[in-house]
Amino acid sequence: MKKLLVLAMMLSVVFVACEKSEDDDSNDPQKIGIVGEWYSSGTNVAPLLAYFGIDSIYAKFNKDNTYLVESFSDGAKTTLTGTYVQTKSGFGNIWNITLNQTSPTALTSQGIFEIDATKTPYTMNYEVAQTEPQLQGVTPPTAQGGFGSTSGGALGTNNVQKYIKIVR
Repeated sequence: MKKLLVLAMMLSVVFVACEKSEDDDSNDPQKIGIVGEWYSSGTNVAPLLAYFGIDSIYAKFNKDNTYLVESFSDGAKTTLTGTYVQTKSGFGNIWNITLNQTSPTALTSQGIFEIDATKTPYTMNYEVAQTEPQLQGVTPPTAQGGFGSTSGGALGTNNVQKYIKIVR
């Protein structure tokens, strides 16, 4: 009987130790930000990008701060890769992001994003602008200015991309 009681206690410890923690925040966008896979198509593609023929975008932001973005236009795929840095802005749930693209050409873009975790799957507003090399008259959006603040608001929301998180 004593052996059975000891075995039962050991099994209960094993089961408790294997339970998933309620504090597991590996998917909480307020903790991990943009990390994950995202997709945009149709009317979710920013009007500015659609104007240039882009009909859909796949983006993967890794935990190691690298990214891969694939944009599609008339069946042709363009792949962008690089590194990113994200920080909470202090303005609502908006984050700042800086992207240092390494391929196919080196450039830097800065912007903002905000994830709506009240929807399933999560959705994200995303707005960035190239800062290096600088494009004449283009300035990045700011968290304080909100979405539509690229170039001081001159573009309105035409540069705001909407993504849906891919859940696997």
